[in-house]
Amino acid sequence: MKNQRSGLVYSAPITLWLTLLFVVPTLIVIVYSFLKKGTYGGVEWIFSANGYNFFSSSYFLKVVWNTVEISVAATVITVLIAIPVALYIATSKYKNFLLFLIIVPFWTNFLIRIYSWIALLGNNGLLNKLFIKLGLEPHQFLYNKSAVILVSVYAYLPYAILPLYSAIEKFDFAMIDAARDLGASKMTAYSKTFLPNIKPGIITATLFTFIPALGSYAIPKLVGGNNSQMLGNIIARELTITRNWPKAAAISTILTIVTVAFIFTLSKYDKDHKGGDV
Repeated sequence: MKNQRSGLVYSAPITLWLTLLFVVPTLIVIVYSFLKKGTYGGVEWIFSANGYNFFSSSYFLKVVWNTVEISVAATVITVLIAIPVALYIATSKYKNFLLFLIIVPFWTNFLIRIYSWIALLGNNGLLNKLFIKLGLEPHQFLYNKSAVILVSVYAYLPYAILPLYSAIEKFDFAMIDAARDLGASKMTAYSKTFLPNIKPGIITATLFTFIPALGSYAIPKLVGGNNSQMLGNIIARELTITRNWPKAAAISTILTIVTVAFIFTLSKYDKDHKGGDV
């Protein structure tokens, strides 16, 4: 009984903070999405579903496709890079130093890191200046989807490496040796024993990459072109330029629903396949 009371005492503040910092703001956004647009911005407290009329816009559907395409591509590339990097760090005798290097980018402002890519890949950037010195034609590296994906991978790679490192560090590599002794190739041993056992790390890395990429604003704004706009840019435009708060709230609500559905889908997949893990 005493332990149950202690658990309730400790869980109460957590529940309170989750309610104040997540549930309440989300409910406010949902409520605003069903209100009428104010004449000079803001909202009028009159029920209206006009904020959800954007589904009939071809431009909006194009932006949705851009958002999904860029987010999925960035997530897949990031996780594929993060797995071998995290494996190398976890098995290295310099793991503490390597982890320090992974954490170093967090000490620098996010916008500064994006602008560093502009200085490197811009039309007058270091790479194009090198091309000109070599007698080559300069290339348009920025203001396209590829640039948004590249910078997204760079920005979110540490978020994928850290949970993967945590999962790999707990893995018993004797299982690889046992699989090899039983005749499995190196590739088969890793695919049948290593990957299933670090699945929680892969799922966490996917979430930590896909969710911020889905709502990204600064990266497509600074290094993407007109054909690389994402939902975060549309939300910002509706809030600051057209001042259509209900529409911005409606898009945010849809984005939140997609994010929550994605989290629950991965969580259910993890639970359903735990029985098949080695």
